Amino acid sequence: MELGPEDFLPPPECPVFEPSWAEFRDPLGYIAKIRPIAEKSGICKIRPPADWQPPFAVEVDNFRFTPRIQRLNELEAQTRVKLNYLDQIAKFWEIQGSSLKIPNVERRILDLYSLSKQCNTRPFDNEEKDKEYKPHSIPLRQSVQPSKFNSYGRRAKRLQPDPEPTEEDIEKNPELKKLQIYGAGPKMMGLGLMAKDKTLRKKDKEGPECPPTVVVKEELSGDVKMESASPKTFLESKEELSHSPEPCTKMTMRLRRNHSNAQFIESYVCRMCSRGDEDDKLLLCDGCDDNYHIFCLLPPLPEIPKGVWRCPKCVMAECKRPPEAFGFEQATREYTLQSFGEMADSFKADYFNMPVHMVPTELVEKEFWRLVNSIEEDVTVEYGADIHSKEFGSGFPVSDSKRHLTPEEEEYATSGWNLNVMPVLEQSVLCHINADISGMKVPWLYVGMVFSAFCWHIEDHWSYSINYLHWGEPKTWYGVPSLAAEHLEEVMKKLTPELFDSQPDLLHQLVTLMNPNTLMSHGVPVVRTNQCAGEFVITFPRAYHSGFNQGYNFAEAVNFCTADWLPAGRQCIEHYRRLRRYCVFSHEELICKMAACPEKLDLNLAAAVHKEMFIMVQEERRLRKALLEKGITEAEREAFELLPDDERQCIKCKTTCFLSALACYDCPDGLVCLSHINDLCKCSSSRQYLRYRYTLDELPAMLHKLKVRAESFDTWANKVRVALEVEDGRKRSLEELRALESEARERRFPNSELLQRLKNCLSEAESCVSRALGLVSGQEAGPNRVAGLQMTLAELRTFLGQMNNLPCAMHQIGDVKGILEQVEAYQTEAREALVSLPSNPGLLQSLLERGQRLGVEVPEAQQLQRQVEQARWLDEVKRTLAPSARRGTLAVMRGLLVAGSSVAPSPAVDKAQAELQELLTIAERWEEKAHLCLEARQKHPPATLEAIIHEAENIPVHLPNIQSLKEALAKARAWIADVDEIQNGDHYPCLDDLEGLVAVGRDLPVGLEELRQLELQVLTAHSWREKASKTFLKKNSCYTLLEVLCPCADAGSDSTKRSRWMEKELGLYKSDTELLGLSAQDLRDPGSVIVAFKEGEQKEKEGILQLRRTNSAKPNPLIPLTTSSSTTSICVCGQVPAGVGALQCDLCQDWFHGRCVTVPRLLSSPRSSPTSSPLLAWWEWDTKFLCPLCMRSRRPRLETILALLVALQRLPVRLPEGEALQCLTERAISWQGRARQALASEEVTALLGRLAELRQQLQAESRPEETPAYSSDAGEGTGKDLPKVQGLLENGDSVTSPEKVATEEGSDLELLSSLLPQLTGPVLELPEATRAPLEELMMEGDLLEVTLDENHSIWQLLQAGQPPDMERIHTLLELEKAERHGSRARGRALERRRRRKVDRGGETDDPAREELEPKRVRSSGPEAEEAQEEEELEEETGGEAPPVPLPTTGSPSIQEDQDGLEPVLEATSDPSAPFSTLTSRLLIPCPQQPPRQQL
Repeated sequence: MELGPEDFLPPPECPVFEPSWAEFRDPLGYIAKIRPIAEKSGICKIRPPADWQPPFAVEVDNFRFTPRIQRLNELEAQTRVKLNYLDQIAKFWEIQGSSLKIPNVERRILDLYSLSKQCNTRPFDNEEKDKEYKPHSIPLRQSVQPSKFNSYGRRAKRLQPDPEPTEEDIEKNPELKKLQIYGAGPKMMGLGLMAKDKTLRKKDKEGPECPPTVVVKEELSGDVKMESASPKTFLESKEELSHSPEPCTKMTMRLRRNHSNAQFIESYVCRMCSRGDEDDKLLLCDGCDDNYHIFCLLPPLPEIPKGVWRCPKCVMAECKRPPEAFGFEQATREYTLQSFGEMADSFKADYFNMPVHMVPTELVEKEFWRLVNSIEEDVTVEYGADIHSKEFGSGFPVSDSKRHLTPEEEEYATSGWNLNVMPVLEQSVLCHINADISGMKVPWLYVGMVFSAFCWHIEDHWSYSINYLHWGEPKTWYGVPSLAAEHLEEVMKKLTPELFDSQPDLLHQLVTLMNPNTLMSHGVPVVRTNQCAGEFVITFPRAYHSGFNQGYNFAEAVNFCTADWLPAGRQCIEHYRRLRRYCVFSHEELICKMAACPEKLDLNLAAAVHKEMFIMVQEERRLRKALLEKGITEAEREAFELLPDDERQCIKCKTTCFLSALACYDCPDGLVCLSHINDLCKCSSSRQYLRYRYTLDELPAMLHKLKVRAESFDTWANKVRVALEVEDGRKRSLEELRALESEARERRFPNSELLQRLKNCLSEAESCVSRALGLVSGQEAGPNRVAGLQMTLAELRTFLGQMNNLPCAMHQIGDVKGILEQVEAYQTEAREALVSLPSNPGLLQSLLERGQRLGVEVPEAQQLQRQVEQARWLDEVKRTLAPSARRGTLAVMRGLLVAGSSVAPSPAVDKAQAELQELLTIAERWEEKAHLCLEARQKHPPATLEAIIHEAENIPVHLPNIQSLKEALAKARAWIADVDEIQNGDHYPCLDDLEGLVAVGRDLPVGLEELRQLELQVLTAHSWREKASKTFLKKNSCYTLLEVLCPCADAGSDSTKRSRWMEKELGLYKSDTELLGLSAQDLRDPGSVIVAFKEGEQKEKEGILQLRRTNSAKPNPLIPLTTSSSTTSICVCGQVPAGVGALQCDLCQDWFHGRCVTVPRLLSSPRSSPTSSPLLAWWEWDTKFLCPLCMRSRRPRLETILALLVALQRLPVRLPEGEALQCLTERAISWQGRARQALASEEVTALLGRLAELRQQLQAESRPEETPAYSSDAGEGTGKDLPKVQGLLENGDSVTSPEKVATEEGSDLELLSSLLPQLTGPVLELPEATRAPLEELMMEGDLLEVTLDENHSIWQLLQAGQPPDMERIHTLLELEKAERHGSRARGRALERRRRRKVDRGGETDDPAREELEPKRVRSSGPEAEEAQEEEELEEETGGEAPPVPLPTTGSPSIQEDQDGLEPVLEATSDPSAPFSTLTSRLLIPCPQQPPRQQL
């Protein structure tokens, strides 16, 4: 009955063992230990310790193998019988030219074999069965290349549907066309003719039905040789048929019958009716040439068929031919591990349609047995089995000379669980076989894939086997115990007798499976297990086992034999003799080889060999006696072990002879064992002789040696038993017991129970001696001995009893008895002392010290210890609370309380604990109160803190927080004293002193009333300093306010001045007072500051004169050099200025790049007048340039500085900047007085009047020219150019478009460029006597960081007295053009941004958002909005907007506006601020308005 996947029931699990590391170290010993349990199941699984993980030693890249091909449904015995039966039917039809078609019943193929069994019909049974079995010659467990024409070569094609004939085939083939008239039957199925549609099928059914018969194909044409020999084989007929050039007709038969030979004519008679009439209906067999009438056949044929035809006798002869021995065929492809794994994983994933690691093992198991039992599905897998590890390398590390092993690999290479080591262990029998038997002594490797299987088998010689799965998916095993081995064989023979008739040793070929459920249903006990990676599976002697792989994996297996295997090995040889099976090795030779060297044998093995040797000698005596009785007396010695196995095999039973054999002088090619002396030959007994290895006298001698070796253990065991049981009443010494243990080790006695008892006794005795010695030495060491090693009194008594009970004499027993007596005496004395409490503490202490020296713990000693500790604690509390004692800390109090809880309770202890607890509670409360005062945000006044400290001083405990509070109060008092001293001094306090006091006062945890006043004074001083800094310092200035206010004492050194400026730009120079040469302490003295300031003025004046002389000697960069100069000017950028664009500072006379510094605008006049100046008044153009090194500040007007001084007078704090500002103001006023005096002189007054007349004259000349429209042609002279400029700049207030402004400004610059040729000068004649004082005044005024009108007047006067500086004017024009070009690009970007805001509905169009904006932002006007847009533009462009250098001038007021800082105070005092355009210069009247600050 075929099983479905749901019908398979897994057998019970086999035993699983998990050895400890101690058990795992002895492999064969552990297997012997578990054998009583595991042997009952046949197989078992062993899981090594978790950290035993041998490395995989196979060279993966060089490992190549050719697997075997396995067709799953051919493995199972019952399925194979069915397939063989179907092969016979298929062969029957194939002989007759048809294909087998198996009908389907209920969508399943009909089981024809089971059907025939039910009907009890054997259509292919032969009348004479050949019972003679010839042993197979298939080597290596059926790993063969099969014949192309064998039976299972057809099986692969058996169930494949034949191609259906087309209509064209039917028309061309008359046989096919004729067959359409018959109904469904063998003919139609054999030729593959199937109805194409329903109509055709219906027509077939209506036609006449043909009885079952044979069908032939087209016959050969040409001459036909009639042979009366044996029937032709089917293959020969097929070859003849394949070479047939043309079809055969009916005439062929007639020609064959009309042959000229009469002998052949007489033979043409029907074999059925023995008549020769009706020869037209006589049919000739193509196999045996017999004749049959077509109507004599059963069933009869309607006509003579065409093609090859065979009679029923030939068909029967062909079908009864026995099948070839079944075996696995080798694949044609060679694999590496990687390629095989890829193939295996791909096959499994595709088959189950899921990842390989997710397929359950239960599903694979059920599917495997379903496929094995199926005759419909033909699944083929490949299995890399029986791969020789000698050739390809073992999976375990091996110690050889091929490669160096690491320490870890060396450990596994010598492990007994290494399958290369286990067969040759000392306890293993196979270590006495010299040859490397592949598969037994040398491991085999197995590379599996899903469904690849190993069939039911037992190991060679019924030996043990061990299998280790190195890695990969599990391997499923099934096992049957040895007791049920014969039962399994009987069941398989009973269920599949056909297989065993042809192969009696079928189960030895590893090619047959049977479903475990089938075996279990017939009473065979079966177990199973899943072997995972890293696990061992052991099979026991004669335990049948089989299994399959769950997927891609790599395993290794080997055989081994132990002493208990020897009886099974002998029985196996007898079993092989009955089966006539070859032996792998000679069992007799193995026994004799071990008996020859008994001293090398393990004791258990020697005993087992002795038993086997005794049986073997008795059997040999019997056989040789029978030989004598037959009359064979000749004999000669033969060294059988030197002969090859095939030269000493019995020709009858195939066993390998060793002890003796019978040979014949006349038949030297063969010999027989003594069990088959009658089967050697037919020669006379006198010609036969005995070949022997040992005489009958030598064998008992070998047996005796084994007996001595085996019985030596009994003698030793008797000695040990007497010693351990003290049977003679005398205890042995420790040395005697050690000698017995040493004897067992030297003679390699087995690890028996008696030996273990001896070892335990020795170990216990040695431990007792060691403890006794330690006890004695502990008494000698006294209190210095190691803690924790003391023995209690009860343990001491037990220890003494243990020593007395040991079967060993030890002299240390007397010492232990003496110690016990001392301890008991001490115990009595201690009890008396404890009863008489309260006793003297000194007595208790001395008793306690005596007990500690004993080395034994006495219960009374612990009570003494508690009493001593109690007295010590009370004394410590008394000393701590004494009034004269030093105050203890809270930690000391808590420690005393904790220690008091562990001492023995008493009224005194309770009272002391209560006092300590009360004192600790009070101290902690005051400590918490002090902590709150120190950490609280609301600081308490000094009076409150004094009260807390005063109350806490009465507590006799050291309180850290109270101490900290006391220290803080002392600091507060000192701080108040410092404040009073500063406030009551002769001068106002310095800001630095006040800041230090404020910082100290803030850190104190004390409320200070003076702190708020000081903080207010410091804040006011900082506010004034910030206001002064905004007034003087430029935006992002590198100077401090004090540096700007003080004179530059090192002005004469250009390198020092320049390097210091660079340091300040980089933030490297921080000193405020270095230039004045004052220390921080000197700055506190007003007199020192004034003196230093005056000295600095003089040094600055001398230094600038020196610098001017030095810089004047430098070459002019505007003039090409004809000679080299050692000194050249260096710009602030570090480069030498040269060519057009260089400017010279009017103060220090040094040269700079115009693009690197801030330059003045030509028409931005520093002074506004009710009447604007004409363009041709070039001396009023702003061409004055001061470099960044000379102009360090914004230079506010004197009126602003005076306002700062008024505010300074109201400060109760002294600042160094305030005193410096006073000195600067005095210096400016002094210079202003001298300048006014010089300007009021008669000569200078006349010169100023002359300049005023020139200005009026130029204005008068320009007014008649004014007209709203002029020709665009610009003529020469001022009169033609001015109207053009006027038209460009009319209604300038309403011009807002950047494009218009850019056009307007570009026209200004073009106009100025056209006016340059008309400039003439000087316009005044300035005598040297007048010029020199003015130039000196001018230089001193430029050194001042203050803006004064007199400075500008002197500048215009000196300008008018010299020719116009055309080179500077031209340079300034070029720089302004470049600047306006950048401004134009920036303006266009701003305009685009405004438009985008309008398009998006910007903030200005959203009333709600405008309402939410702060008033400051809304009131900032268009200037703030424009500045914000410029900042946003810079953010959008990543800071890469076109640089627009802000124009500057010598005028500080204009310079302040251009630097983007807040307007200075003089803007409100001067109602006539200049415009930024040329409107005022062109005399266009417009309303006065304050200047708009440029952002």
